[in-house]
Amino acid sequence: MSKLSVSIVLAAALLAGCAGAPKPRTSHGAAATQPAVVGPAANDNLNAVAWTQTAVEHDLIYREVFRQAGEKLAKALKDRSWDALPRDERRNKVRSLKPAVILDIDETVLDNSPYQARLVASGGEYDEFSWAQWCREKAARPLPGALEFAQSAAKRGVTVFYLSNRAQDLNEVTLENLREAGFPVAAGEQVFLGLGTVVEGCEQVGTEKGCRRELIGRKYRVLMQLGDQIGDFVDVTANTADGRRAAVEPYADWIGERWFVLPNPTYGSWEPALFNNDWTRPAVERRKAKVDALRK
Repeated sequence: MSKLSVSIVLAAALLAGCAGAPKPRTSHGAAATQPAVVGPAANDNLNAVAWTQTAVEHDLIYREVFRQAGEKLAKALKDRSWDALPRDERRNKVRSLKPAVILDIDETVLDNSPYQARLVASGGEYDEFSWAQWCREKAARPLPGALEFAQSAAKRGVTVFYLSNRAQDLNEVTLENLREAGFPVAAGEQVFLGLGTVVEGCEQVGTEKGCRRELIGRKYRVLMQLGDQIGDFVDVTANTADGRRAAVEPYADWIGERWFVLPNPTYGSWEPALFNNDWTRPAVERRKAKVDALRK
């Protein structure tokens, strides 16, 4: 297992949390009365957000991934056959195409953990309205190593594309956030491809990014992809634990070479895969399904 893989496994292990400490007992063996805890109620996301914002390991993993990607970039530029698109999304030959890299935005280059922290503190859950409000603040900051990697790629003549599942009405504020943070946004090219981007000749299914990746591939040789979700790299036919593994298995050798995966314990398609992708189920049922999925 590579250092990168070990780092990500260690980060993911934090999700398991820890068992509650035994209740203190009096001299008579009865459970002592516990003082009331002041603060937000128990929240599945608390440990994940706390780790994301405070653990130095989080920042080190991001720096490690982006540094490794930067080191591979020179090799990818020299090899005219190098391509990071899934094989069924590549419709043309790559040797004569201009170089590009594809970056996811949220939790890959921009840090939205303050939004998650607000949800934890308020006891709320994600909703489109509060998410859009956060995006319009344009307050998301670059994640460690992301800005340096993107700027270095642009200086080498590599076009940086940003693929996001943010809604179309957030396109402009997202671009402004990226620019204000210092990320390169190439002129004369549609380098931000959000959810709802129409790709002629390709039918997009749900939030899958395959059509948008294919659109980039029509004019560019994709040197690498970076993201925090399997769907940032390849479309997932069946969003189950087994289906997700099957989707990425043909590209296992590309991890750390052409595909660079970042840790995101706060949210992602890995979560609904544990309860049959049914967000209408009551929270207590979703939680039980996640507990049942744990290896004990």
